[in-house]
Amino acid sequence: MPLNYLDFNMKLLFLFIAFLLAFSCQNNSANSSRPTEVVETVYALDTINNVPIVAYKTNTENIHFFLQDENGNYFNNHGKLLKHIQAQGKQLTFAMNGGMYLQDYSPQGLYIENGKEVKAINTKKADYGNFYLAPNGVFYILKNGQAFVQTTANFKQTDSIKYATQSGPMLLIDGNMHPAFTKKSKHIHIRNGVGILPNGDLLFAMSKDSINFYDFASYFKNQDCKDALYLDGAISKTYLPSKGIKQLTGRFGVIIAEVE
Repeated sequence: MPLNYLDFNMKLLFLFIAFLLAFSCQNNSANSSRPTEVVETVYALDTINNVPIVAYKTNTENIHFFLQDENGNYFNNHGKLLKHIQAQGKQLTFAMNGGMYLQDYSPQGLYIENGKEVKAINTKKADYGNFYLAPNGVFYILKNGQAFVQTTANFKQTDSIKYATQSGPMLLIDGNMHPAFTKKSKHIHIRNGVGILPNGDLLFAMSKDSINFYDFASYFKNQDCKDALYLDGAISKTYLPSKGIKQLTGRFGVIIAEVE
C-alpha cells in the first residue's frame, strides 16, 4: 500500500481521537457544574429474621426532643434540624422521627418539650390507625435523666418530666409482646421504635426493610428490653453519621435527637 495513503489514514485517526478527548472533557465539565445530590445511605447494623435493623444504644444525657424552631416553624426532617444545630455551634450525632403526627405535623398525642406541655395526652380508646392499636404508650425522660416507656393507661404526668412523646402501639409491655401481634403477619412496613435497656439506657431501632410488628417487637425483646414503643412506620428516618447513616429528607413531626 502506498506510504502517502497510510499517512492520510493516520492523520484521520489522530483527528478522531482528539475529537473524542475534547468531547469527554466538555462532558465532564458540564457534569461537574451540576448540583450535588443528597445521597441517603443506610447500612444495616443488626438483623432480626433476616430483616436489616439500624440500631443505636445511648444514655439520656444529650437526648433532646424537637418539634419547632424559635419562630414556630416545624423542623419536619433531620436536614433542617442539622442546620439549626450547626448554627448553634453544636453537633448532631443522632436523630430519629419520634412519634405519630397529624396532617399539620402536630403530635397525635402527648408531647412535652423542656418541661412544657405542647400537646395534651390522647386518651381516645379507639380509632383508625396504629396509634389506637391498644395499648399505646408514652416514651418519656425525667429531669433527672431517667427514661421510661409506659402504657397510656399507666402513665402519670408530673412536673418532673422533661420530655415526652405518645405513640402506639406498645411493642413490649413488661417483657411481653403486644397481644395483637402475630407471627408471619403480612402487615409489613419500615418501622422505628424505642426501648428501655436493662441498665436504663435507650435502644433506638429502625428496620431498613419492611417488617411486621411481631418481628420488630422481637428485636427489642432479644435485646432484653422490658418495655418498648413503636414510633412510626413508612416515613421513618434515621441520622447516625458515625455509622454512615445520613437520612436528611422527609416530612414528619417530633424528632428525638442527640446533641453534643
